[in-house]
Amino acid sequence: MYRREKSIQIKSSASALYNNLSVLPIAEKCLTYFTVVHCNVVNMVSASGDGLNFSHRQLQSKEGSIAASSSLIIQASWCVLPSRVLLVLTSQKGIQMYESDGSIMVYWHALDIPETPSAEAVFARGIAAATTLGHYICVGTSSGSVLVFKIPDKGANIVLSEVLEEHRDPITDITTETSRSKEYIADIVSADDSGLLCIWKAGEDFKLLNKIPAYGCSCSSIKLWSGIVIAGYGSGQIRLYDALSGVVHAEVNAHARWIYALDIAPDSGKLLSGAEDSLVRIWKLSKSPESHSVEIEHQHTECVTDVQICGAKFCDPEGSAFAVTGYDLCEIIRYTLV
Repeated sequence: MYRREKSIQIKSSASALYNNLSVLPIAEKCLTYFTVVHCNVVNMVSASGDGLNFSHRQLQSKEGSIAASSSLIIQASWCVLPSRVLLVLTSQKGIQMYESDGSIMVYWHALDIPETPSAEAVFARGIAAATTLGHYICVGTSSGSVLVFKIPDKGANIVLSEVLEEHRDPITDITTETSRSKEYIADIVSADDSGLLCIWKAGEDFKLLNKIPAYGCSCSSIKLWSGIVIAGYGSGQIRLYDALSGVVHAEVNAHARWIYALDIAPDSGKLLSGAEDSLVRIWKLSKSPESHSVEIEHQHTECVTDVQICGAKFCDPEGSAFAVTGYDLCEIIRYTLV
């Protein structure tokens, strides 16, 4: 079903972090941009549509205006807003927002570092853009807080507008509704190390709509599509919940090891999962209009031999291509639909 294409070489290997791959397709330019985190560096690659031409760039972690910081980067992700695209980096020291090509840092937010060292690490993780009512970027922290930044149409006048305090454990991932439909009430889902999921309605004041309780396992990756929360867990399971009621639509024992990445192709309902077991699996989600039930069907499996997968993303809204990164691997592996 999918065929392996020529890999994209990157200048340094991928760190073993959740969701360690971000993809930004630029259809009008026939380009696809990729980012992969390695220690305190972000590898950025732009690839032409035919897969023959590549441009490389490395972005180093910064603390404010101080370059070449030793602060480890935890995640890098593009946030697509109606009028602009920002590249957001999270680290042990704070949150950095850049223009989409990484050329200019437009905003820096420092995390509260305790004066006395503690046993708990301080970091930011989980990045998502909310655009339903206003333009916001949400970023999670190790304290369990979700920071909400209000983003102007242009310029650097970015402000921290709200702090959401429902989680008690470090945030693992944040996602927004991907279906592009206005009919769904829930906009944002945040997940934490305990497995707790919080469902939010975005706006001038974010509203908590629902809490889906933990069941004893960390939730490492989440997606929200057509009012369905898709959660991947350390147990290797994928669960599908109704965002508003919290009802479990389906549960799949998808992988033998910890799930590190989920992605959804919004135009087709294809779901991508990647895990420590070296497997990438493609699933198909469908909703029944009569019964309002949700079904998940397995469609394809790729074994990336001897690779601990840490990032997996579709490269287009239809899910006709996807890319994979692995721990200690200096390449981005690509697959296209045959």
